[in-house]
Amino acid sequence: MKKVPVLSTDEALNNGIRKTCEKFAQGFIPIVFSRPEDILAYLEYELPDVSILNFNDPSADAVSVIKEVKADNWLHYGGIIVIHNSKDKEWLQNDLRGTNTIAIIHRKDFHIAFPRLMRILKTNRRFLFQRDIQAKLLEEISGSFVIDNDPFDVKTYANLIKNFLYNLNFINQEIKNGLQIALQELLMNAIEHGNCSISFQEKTDWMMNGGDIISLVRKKNEDPDIRNKKVHFSYSISPERSTFTIRDEGAGFDWHSFVEPSEEEPGMEFHGRGIIIASGYVDSLRYNAAGNEVQFSLEHLKEGESRIPQALKHNQESVFKDGEIVFSEGEESNYLYYIASGKFAIYSEGKLVSTLTPDDIFMGEMSFLLNDKRSATVRSVGTSVLLKISQEDFIHVIKDNPHYGIILARLLAQRLERLNRITARIRSSKR
Repeated sequence: MKKVPVLSTDEALNNGIRKTCEKFAQGFIPIVFSRPEDILAYLEYELPDVSILNFNDPSADAVSVIKEVKADNWLHYGGIIVIHNSKDKEWLQNDLRGTNTIAIIHRKDFHIAFPRLMRILKTNRRFLFQRDIQAKLLEEISGSFVIDNDPFDVKTYANLIKNFLYNLNFINQEIKNGLQIALQELLMNAIEHGNCSISFQEKTDWMMNGGDIISLVRKKNEDPDIRNKKVHFSYSISPERSTFTIRDEGAGFDWHSFVEPSEEEPGMEFHGRGIIIASGYVDSLRYNAAGNEVQFSLEHLKEGESRIPQALKHNQESVFKDGEIVFSEGEESNYLYYIASGKFAIYSEGKLVSTLTPDDIFMGEMSFLLNDKRSATVRSVGTSVLLKISQEDFIHVIKDNPHYGIILARLLAQRLERLNRITARIRSSKR
């Protein structure tokens, strides 16, 4: 069961959230808070994967919660669902910039959009990031989404993908922003030009008369034959890169004319920008001959890099060259290390037993916490960066930020669980 904290004093909204979770997303349990300090305490100690903030509720003060989340997004990595009642979303998007927003829902659309969102989250839980998913990620994961012919779903899936890759340290904030734009543009193209078959002239006339593409798509969806069409979005994610394929159920379109549009043709300013913009953020973007399928890829950051927790930013960085020893087996353990970037080989009694990357977050924590000698030798593979944390510094961090201690305890529990599974497999193989 996933508990979902909700900041809201709007009882009608809160009841709607409860009923929707019971009906459409069994396994999600809303926990309602009326004060920002209470939900912040919950976020810090429970580390939920999803939270809901009602920006339409002045007494709840969701803005103050967002400020705390942005102050240390290493800690507050969960996805955020925002409910609002603003005619101008620009100020809201500025406040949310840098957070892992999943969806922004206008209060008047809540009864339609929120059930759609919870269905998506229920069937795609693997993309609701958990810190221990890093340990479970194998060489490659792949799968597919079947997306309804609706612009709201496009934004939700784009947000899930870019948040997932960002939380795995596969991409940084700049790449994350670009990927979101590329995904939304290409998925909307599949709906707009593919499933809805919106012509050049039809879109031009609609936009020049003050309309927007979302309202035009929804008007086209009044036809059941169009509304029932789907967008098929498949993905393949490895540590090195992600590859995506988007296919619609339309007849295709002449994508060549949108790659190099002519500025001279009237109305051209409303067309072709999606493909051009997307190609600037992703690699190897190519359409099939019919124009109803596009494939593209995204190279991940080399060796990965980790966002540094706010409470540890004052600690000294130590850079290690390829082959350099961080510490040796049998040494006294005076420091705990936070892995900022790079890769490390772990040797016990001269044998390579494992490797560590930023996905593992900390290194040397067992002997450090137990005041024991180092149980292994650690050698840098390529250039790497660590933050050295002394016992005194660590005690101060835990005193000021006790929730960091919970993260470390959970990390230790996960590693011990993995070690027990490995030991059990070894024993079973010897029988």
